[in-house]
Amino acid sequence: MKEISMHILDIALNSIKAEATLLEILIEDSIKKNRLQISIKDNGKGMSEEVKNKVTDPFYTTRQTRKVGLGIPLLKAACERSNGYLSIESKLDEGTRIFCFFERDHIDRSPLGNMGDTIMSIINCQGNCELVYTYRTDRGEFTLDTREVKNILHGVDIRDSKILLWINEYINENMRNLS
Repeated sequence: MKEISMHILDIALNSIKAEATLLEILIEDSIKKNRLQISIKDNGKGMSEEVKNKVTDPFYTTRQTRKVGLGIPLLKAACERSNGYLSIESKLDEGTRIFCFFERDHIDRSPLGNMGDTIMSIINCQGNCELVYTYRTDRGEFTLDTREVKNILHGVDIRDSKILLWINEYINENMRNLS
């Protein structure tokens, strides 16, 4: 995957499959500290210690349709390629947190990508899972919480195409303002 946002989408979809009802994505992008940190946390099924230790192996997957699982191993490789690392915290029946660290100005760091498109895609697939997306930089932060958006919508489906396009624009505009 060429952009970090695609890794985030992959992990978010795994969280939804793990029956999470809350997904929290935090991106901290600091020029001053020369770091890009990403935390993806859910309250889904979680992983056993055995599974947690295997998920960074590209030849391990819990899926029945194919024999490889490349999402987390590719993200780990992307982190390490830019003097970073990936860590996983998980407990069965409590959820999972994946933390990524990238050296921000490293020549091999992948671009973040279009987070508006990514968040819009997650919301479109979320089912019963609520999403809290926070983007923080040296200049400030903003948060999008689907529970707040749904409250404002008064019963209009958050997955309506006009709402999704607004969310996409809202995220991208706020991220540009904080860059």
